Amino acid sequence: MLDADFFRRWMTATAASVDREAERLTALDAAIGDADHGSNMRRGFTAVQAELDKETPGTPGAVLMLAGRLLISTVGGASGPLYGTLLRRTGKALGEAPEVTEEQLAEALRTGVQGVMKLGGAAAGDKTMVDALLPAVDALGEGFAAARAAAERGAEATVPLLAHKGRASYLGERSVGHQDPGATSSALLMAALAETAEG
Repeated sequence: MLDADFFRRWMTATAASVDREAERLTALDAAIGDADHGSNMRRGFTAVQAELDKETPGTPGAVLMLAGRLLISTVGGASGPLYGTLLRRTGKALGEAPEVTEEQLAEALRTGVQGVMKLGGAAAGDKTMVDALLPAVDALGEGFAAARAAAERGAEATVPLLAHKGRASYLGERSVGHQDPGATSSALLMAALAETAEG
């Protein structure tokens, strides 16, 4: 069973990973976006970390709702609303249970990803964060390590894709040959989940 502390550690691990990888995320974004994805994500997850250091909400759902709210208010561009929606919808789907199963988390995350797809109008193959999140959610039934591997493969698979959404879509054919920064940061989120489960 996964309790609120597990979810706090997941967000803490994500914050550490985003901080480590911020320059790489920004370099990826420089090729096909605004060159600010790394700094934006770092700012958002630093705020989440600071808030969770003060107090941990009492339920898994409340931890994710808090993180989602902070990301919406602190992360610039489209990433704030998209990541905020992912975590808030997931948290809302978990309800007020003090502990949740891996299966319940997988189902809730699917709801969160559907929220992202609706908000951004993105589908699989559009070269967005969805390309990492959807396979990760599909693989969660096999465990956290499988979800991490699926997210990483999904992010790498965005390299040959033509972007259909976001700033990258304005580049047309020039978006081909670059890994999507949002898919890459989504893979970091899933890797942090697996790391927390292993830890």
